[in-house]
Amino acid sequence: MTGRSPRFTESTQGRLRRLNLATSLPPVVFAAVVLLYTDARTWWHVVVLAPGAVAAVVAFERWTANDLARVALPCLVVAAAVWPLGVLVTGSPNAYWGVCAVGSLALREVRRRRKLVMAGLFTYVAAVGAARLLVQRDDIGHVLVTYVLIPTALTVIVTVFTVVGERFYDLIRELEQTREREAELAVVRERVRFASDLHDIQGHTLHVVKLKIALAQRLLLRDTARAEKELRETYMLVSDTIAQTKELAYAQRRLNLTAEMENAKNLFEAAGIRVRVTREAEVDARASELLGQVLRETTTNILRHAQATQVQITLAASGITIVNDGVTATTALELRGLAALRQRVAGDGGELTVEQKDGRFLTAAVFPPARADAAPTVSGEDGR
Repeated sequence: MTGRSPRFTESTQGRLRRLNLATSLPPVVFAAVVLLYTDARTWWHVVVLAPGAVAAVVAFERWTANDLARVALPCLVVAAAVWPLGVLVTGSPNAYWGVCAVGSLALREVRRRRKLVMAGLFTYVAAVGAARLLVQRDDIGHVLVTYVLIPTALTVIVTVFTVVGERFYDLIRELEQTREREAELAVVRERVRFASDLHDIQGHTLHVVKLKIALAQRLLLRDTARAEKELRETYMLVSDTIAQTKELAYAQRRLNLTAEMENAKNLFEAAGIRVRVTREAEVDARASELLGQVLRETTTNILRHAQATQVQITLAASGITIVNDGVTATTALELRGLAALRQRVAGDGGELTVEQKDGRFLTAAVFPPARADAAPTVSGEDGR
């Protein structure tokens, strides 16, 4: 056997595990108890049959944790040993249940010759059931139906449903991979936009600087005053470009909050993340620029560091709040870009809060009423 670890993120794997434990484990345990109660007529029958039921429950629990490969073989050996003991010793027609459950799950870990292994499982169940004829020859029809036909047919049905269910998880896995690629593309688009801004700032400037320096070189010997003027203008142009580049690097260029909210919404939707935007009020122009920077940085952090499925953006008179899920225990709380913005927000009299709790990440930038004194004239919601 060779295990194949599905490429689920930690948060997705955790949600699937909780769902399976809540919906499927209780029926599995209930079935084990009912079969033991039905087939065990003495205490030592319980001793013989219980390991098969326990092996099935353990295999299912480890499967929900994506750790079946580690216990599949021991559980299969135990369950496979219980079936012949049930047939020949206790006369239990349901002792096949353990090898049926463990075997169908273990087939997910088989990558080569799966059909051959599957046929071997069915043959084993049928052959062991037929061995009941060694101790009960007076009713062949009953033995063939109770110990061979029914166990084999149910094993086939359970195995088929398990294989079909595997396709469901393959679909989830593919959707997860698609979501990751969409998030990466969203980050790439953001980087392209940054590169475009940088090109706008430096491309034209560098071309002009090149021309002015070439002109100054030609004027240096025959018109020193003009050459000095060209170099002075070049110096001022370079200084201005450096300032603009610093502003860009530290997200200090003027931003339009409305445009940033629309851009964030589009990026999240492109990454397969549900987004809900609530506008409770409008803020003044000065706060709007800084809040746009907070929103842009938070959007990038969510796409890069979280496995979010939904984001709530709330714009209030006092500031902006962004809440996302998909946060794991390993997600970094103090992110460098937000730490730099926290200083700027504090310098303008506001407060930037970054909080991680119960699998959610909250980023909130709040300004005092003096900075966010616009009347709440607009109220509405926009989202998907």
